[in-house]
Amino acid sequence: MKKILYIVLDGLGDGNYPCKELGNQTPLEAAETPLMDMLARQGQTGLMYTVGKGIAPESDIAVISILGYDALKYYTGRGPLEALATGIKIKDGDLAFRANIATRGTGRSIKDRRVGRNLSTEEATKLCNEINEKVKLESVPATFVFKNTLEYRGVLVIKGVKNKLSGYVTNTDPAYTKHGLLGVAKETGTFENIIEYCMPTKNCPDREAAYRSALLVNEFVLKSCEVLDQAGVNKSRVKKGYLPGNLVLLRDAGDCLPKVPSIKSKFKKNFGCFVEMPTEEGIALLTGMKIVSIPPPTKDLEKDYTLRAKMTIKEIKNYDGLYIHIKGPDVPGHDGDAHKKKTVIEMIDKYYLAPLINNIDMKETVIAVTADHSTPCQLKSHSDDPVPLLISGGSVKPDSTQSFSEKVCQSGKIGKINGVQLMPMLIKYADAKK
Repeated sequence: MKKILYIVLDGLGDGNYPCKELGNQTPLEAAETPLMDMLARQGQTGLMYTVGKGIAPESDIAVISILGYDALKYYTGRGPLEALATGIKIKDGDLAFRANIATRGTGRSIKDRRVGRNLSTEEATKLCNEINEKVKLESVPATFVFKNTLEYRGVLVIKGVKNKLSGYVTNTDPAYTKHGLLGVAKETGTFENIIEYCMPTKNCPDREAAYRSALLVNEFVLKSCEVLDQAGVNKSRVKKGYLPGNLVLLRDAGDCLPKVPSIKSKFKKNFGCFVEMPTEEGIALLTGMKIVSIPPPTKDLEKDYTLRAKMTIKEIKNYDGLYIHIKGPDVPGHDGDAHKKKTVIEMIDKYYLAPLINNIDMKETVIAVTADHSTPCQLKSHSDDPVPLLISGGSVKPDSTQSFSEKVCQSGKIGKINGVQLMPMLIKYADAKK
């Protein structure tokens, strides 16, 4: 039985959106990636729709899918997953959202969805404390907990005092929409950048519960803005020339945790994982993967990836497989910074994959390198493009692939698959006797 190394590079692909500043190549095409190219030559490649064709997925439904779970069957919203990761207890009928602390413009306009990406976790904690202390919900009897996770990111959980609430409500964050309970990213330029009102969705099974939820959400957004406008942290930031964090954007509501079988019971494998974000941590807890504690990412990519390589080499001995989720390429994709995304991909290849491959037995290891979704720099958002995929090592027989990129993977032997198909493929290769 061979080990499985399942490496997911968040937002790696750029699909059919080459960048002029890179000579009309994608960052992955333009990057020098000798290790990824070697793995591709020695193995097989293809393309993967992580959730399904035509869906521009968020990371949560994508990760659930590529771990072998049908998101359409199991998914209940991103909010409950991130709440689980932060230690907030949720029971059925509680309402949980993924939140962004953002910057409001005039009226309902949004100036910046991420507070310029320079809001510290310490500042965010102080802003959350002010909201928890000063905001009281009165439209419907309810309590709430607002908790930040990393930098501008956070979680809101609202609990009805007398009645259950419903996750079948719309987002206040205009950059994302919902297909049922699935969160889907909108392309930049296809939406008006204003705070949306929370409303019951058309298909909500309990309309009264959804109306209660919408009332509470809209009340929370309004009252939290009033508190944040007066917050000392924001006054200090404005004096320094920084954007204030004076708005909370909410998306991906859910009113219960998914009921899923564990990875061990589903695939008969003991998995550990390296995760950097609350979403992946929540999914790991839900599916029974053992979370290997790693330091949070820093601006020193060489140090970060070298450390993760050393820890992977050490920890793979303790598990049948490791799921490694690296956030790196996604952030410059959202920022539209093609050169930075190219650099991040090169750093992962040089400082994570090179020492890793040089210190494991490839004959006894099945390794996959792929992504949870595409984040094209041209769009600055997730797209519905399939992601590049390579599987190498173990008994995987090479196809004719000579390098690793979106374009090259189109002709790989794996062809085009959906995310739920990948984990069974890796299990099959790991269990193969030859």
